[in-house]
Amino acid sequence: MNYEIKKIGDITLFKLNERRLDTNISGLLKGEFTILLKVEGANKLIIDLSEVETCDSSGLSAILVANRILNSVNGQIMIASPSERVYNLIKITQLDRVLPVFETVDQAMAEIRKD
Repeated sequence: MNYEIKKIGDITLFKLNERRLDTNISGLLKGEFTILLKVEGANKLIIDLSEVETCDSSGLSAILVANRILNSVNGQIMIASPSERVYNLIKITQLDRVLPVFETVDQAMAEIRKD
């Protein structure tokens, strides 16, 4: 699984550099999120999906694991730059009612800094 993690102050930017967020990597992604959030203590997370072209329910499940962990510590999570296909899946599953979704990383950064 290919990804980048950037720390910007107290904000963690997680960029997934994969074309597919599906069953093949969702287990690994859940593990990375658990380490990042529970072990390293990150509590403001932006997930950059700009490289992801397709996603399935297991991919969304990995994002929900991060959301659950952050909710337990009053943290924040935001999704940035999903492709149109991924955003449609987010809307169909109503995940956009649970997680804020932004067109760009910059928009997500501006919003997360308000708090």
